[in-house]
This record gives sequence, structure tokens and C-alpha cells, in this order.
Amino acid sequence: MLSVHQIKSEQTYEWLLKRHYAKRIPHITYSFGLFDKADLIGVVTYGSPPSPSLAKGLCGEKYKCLVRELNRLCLLYNRKNEASFLVSHSLKLLPKPSIVVSYADTSMNHNGYVYQATNFIYTGVSKKRSEWRLKGSSKHSKTLCEQVPLKIRLSNPDKYEFVNRPQKHRYVYFVASKKDKKQLIKSLNYPIEDYPKNKNINYVAEHKPTTQMNMFS
Repeated sequence: MLSVHQIKSEQTYEWLLKRHYAKRIPHITYSFGLFDKADLIGVVTYGSPPSPSLAKGLCGEKYKCLVRELNRLCLLYNRKNEASFLVSHSLKLLPKPSIVVSYADTSMNHNGYVYQATNFIYTGVSKKRSEWRLKGSSKHSKTLCEQVPLKIRLSNPDKYEFVNRPQKHRYVYFVASKKDKKQLIKSLNYPIEDYPKNKNINYVAEHKPTTQMNMFS
């Protein structure tokens, strides 16, 4: 019997550090667990987007404080429909109103079917851009740039690289009353588009690094 409940940060951190490929904790405001009876078999987290411009860009300055990014989704088994069950039930537990944004990586042929199954709005792909990376590391580009001066990055091409970042499908969900939802949709700065239906690559959220990287890299 599956159920979804809010869980404490200590339990969340332990789960993600043990099972998520990134081995780092993003900014987390809300954490929810997927339980099979008493056993925790999945975690989804929401937090502030890494960039203030991302929050502002969705629905404008007025609503930027409502934006929460679905920034981690990790399942122990990823049996049929478990990902969509966890996401859909966790959305109901978020405060109203909330604007949820999440992404699916085009470089991995992912189209975001878990978001389509949970009635997210599709708003196209992110803009092309480049970013700094530490070779062999999953460290976030923003963190890397804050910790390592540009001069050092430029003088160590064997260690640091400036690469094109893969475009990502952008999905948005409004946790709100019907009245508030209508207003938020009117304020959305991106056009609402049809769901992408390319090669049918199923969503994968297992704890194995090879499958985790497909979704969150």
C-alpha cells in the first residue's frame, strides 16, 4: 500500500547522499517520502531555484517568491507508476499557491513523461547557454564559479572546461485554487506548448548512478 508523507530533513539528506548520483544536497524547502507500508522507497524534494532570474522569469517579479523547483527525485525500485504517484501526491501537500518548475534533459532523449502524467504545463526548451565544469565532477556550475576564480579556471584547461549546456524541457505546475491558477497562467512568461512526443524514453529515477544521471545531469 503506497502513501506519501512529508519527511524530516535528516532523513532526506541521508537518503539522497546515499542513493543520488550527485552526492550533494541542493536547497531544499520541502521533502516528501514515498512509503510502501512503513518502508521508505522514494524521495522527492522542492526548493528555491538556483538562479533568482529563473524564479522571476516564470511569472514575473510579483510571483517569484512562489516558485519552487522540483530538484530531486529518487526511487529505490522505480516500479510502474511509482514516480508519477510520488510527484502527484507530493504536489497536493505543497502550500497554496505555489509555482513548481522542473526539467527533462534533451541530451538524454528525455521528454518528461512523468510530468506529462501528472498534468504539468509544458513551456518548451530552455535557452542554449554555456557553463564551467570541473572535469570528472558533478559540482554545480554556480558553485564552481563562486569557489574558483576565472583566472584559475582559464589557466587550467586540463582541469576546468567551458562547455555547452544541454537544453532541457521546461515543465510548470500551479498548486493553487482555480481562481489563482487562472491568474498565474495569465502571468506565465512562456507560451504553453504541446507535450513533446519523440522517442519513447521512460522516466528513470532509480538510485543507480547510470540512471540517475539520465534525469538530473
